[in-house]
Amino acid sequence: MNLKENVLAVLRDEETDVTPVVSVTQLGIIEAMEKTDAFWPEAHTDAEKMATLGSSLYELAGLECARIPFCLTVEAEAMGCKVDLGNKDKTPQVVESPFESSSDIRMPDDFLSKGRIPAVIDAIGKLKDKYGDTLPIIVGITGPFTLTGHLLGVEKLVRYMRTRPNEVESTLDKALDVSIEYANAIADAGPDMICVADPTSAPELIDPLQFKTMVKPALEDLSMQINTSKVLHICGSTEPIIKDMAATGFEGLSIEEKVDIARAKEEVKGGGGKTIRVGGRTMSMGGGDKVPKIIGNISSSETLFRGSPDQVKEEVKKVLEAGVDIIAPSCGLAPGSPLENIKAMVKARNEFQGV
Repeated sequence: MNLKENVLAVLRDEETDVTPVVSVTQLGIIEAMEKTDAFWPEAHTDAEKMATLGSSLYELAGLECARIPFCLTVEAEAMGCKVDLGNKDKTPQVVESPFESSSDIRMPDDFLSKGRIPAVIDAIGKLKDKYGDTLPIIVGITGPFTLTGHLLGVEKLVRYMRTRPNEVESTLDKALDVSIEYANAIADAGPDMICVADPTSAPELIDPLQFKTMVKPALEDLSMQINTSKVLHICGSTEPIIKDMAATGFEGLSIEEKVDIARAKEEVKGGGGKTIRVGGRTMSMGGGDKVPKIIGNISSSETLFRGSPDQVKEEVKKVLEAGVDIIAPSCGLAPGSPLENIKAMVKARNEFQGV
């Protein structure tokens, strides 16, 4: 079983010999940029450099995937938001939205040809040409609630959640349409997995009840439209919403180190299940046999960034003992993370599982 087959088998709940070690979140690091001559910000816009950097940790450290792009601003930029592409130390950020309210928001007819979308799709093709059926190709997209914050502006989003919830819901519906359009185009390009990252929906930012009533239905709708393997990443202490995350229809849930893996695995039992369409909306039936796999949660901000290889190995041992299904960084890698720490993740899995 090759690396691609191995990780997809885990998501399909099939027996495998070894726990995959991948990153479903951002994996660009400066040390890899220097070794491959694929630096930010050029690697955000140049398909060749994007593909090179996206596969660099496989080539240099044995990480068992390629993953692109390196931020959550591609869709917002294509919608007309102003984006600062940053530098080799800093990921792109949305700095200005052209929209005053939901009524101003329209998806352009040529949305898929805007901004960096063509570069991402081209990079997928380059990765497929190079790695064929052997290495899993993971593509990240922005979750609809996070995109809502980009389109309205995060300050407005936070204020409107209290004062104008209907405005938020209207914008969220439009953001969901954008997410579906982009996800379908990405899926057509042929990656093996799509990771939907929706950090703005974390419990630290919105109430778990708001997640359940507002964000969860949008994620369910998006999940139903993605016709490839799919995982969901939400930052922070997601234990209060983990059951609702499990009911959105994603095959894997990527969690941060703040979440206890063993408890999360127990919580998602019965949280998965099929979804049905009622009155134009998606509803989760729950209680199905399909239980999403837990992905994570080696600390990105501490262990992989500031720790030693031995500390990384200890954390890998800890998550394996807790029953993690796929080993991965807990969130996007800090650009300054040492390459040796990425190597240590793979080496530790090999040592503990006798690979």
